Amino acid sequence: MQRLHAALFFRTTLLLLAAVAGLSCTAPSASPSNAPQLRLLVYNMHAGKDAGGTDNLARIAALVDSLGADVVLLQEVDSVTRRSSGIDQPAVLERESGLAAVFGRTLDFQGGGYGIAALSRFPVRHDTLIHLAVDPPQERSGGSYEPRGALRLDVDGPFGRMTVINTHLDPTGDPHWRRQEVQGLLAIVARARESGRTVLLGGDLNTTPDTPEIARIRDAGLRDAFAECGIGDGRSFPADAPVKRIDYLFFAGDVRCVEARVLPGQASDHRALFVRLVAGTAPDAS
Repeated sequence: MQRLHAALFFRTTLLLLAAVAGLSCTAPSASPSNAPQLRLLVYNMHAGKDAGGTDNLARIAALVDSLGADVVLLQEVDSVTRRSSGIDQPAVLERESGLAAVFGRTLDFQGGGYGIAALSRFPVRHDTLIHLAVDPPQERSGGSYEPRGALRLDVDGPFGRMTVINTHLDPTGDPHWRRQEVQGLLAIVARARESGRTVLLGGDLNTTPDTPEIARIRDAGLRDAFAECGIGDGRSFPADAPVKRIDYLFFAGDVRCVEARVLPGQASDHRALFVRLVAGTAPDAS
């Protein structure tokens, strides 16, 4: 009975928050053409808590629902950890959004798992978590060695078979490890691009657009969605008063960006990045 009451309360809360989200966040406008399109959300969800530690999983689910997101790339996700009261966060988001969830465990943590996840409206034909090797291994707080990873999904989407890659890179000031992680990411991207399919790479990269790490990604032929069609300054962290842009969506293929914006809100310690892509290359400027 307690579980039933809790479930009803969660669903009621979700519906109310979805209504609020619909008022505070304008839904994406329709594409000016009939070209297939894809709505994406990139969000470091801070284990389903805001910066003050208040549980906000319902608000995150409401945001996904209010935007009509097709693919969602999530970082800092808990699965049945003590910190998150044993809740399987990907399963809850799957149930409340109606999108299929895939979880990539990068670390055993507090009796469960911690890592990155993706939600997809379209069939996921294959998924795998690829660890991004660094040398030497990086010791983190508590003596742990948290390996960073890339969650790769092959998705049958509006542009045909797509490869979607979600990641969360090292946050430390020393770029030594992050640069190695980018090298590993670009190897995954290169293999995916051999097929000629659309490739999407997104996540919390923990570095700003003016750094060598981002330059390497651009030089590899990936386009920065926000640089191509962004509205505003793109700053996404911290959520209360963002001062830097560290959350990204890059892409390659016969698609173009028609909308990219950072959304207001403090359900996490980051703000979410929303991107809308459509099939076809940008018109020739000449």
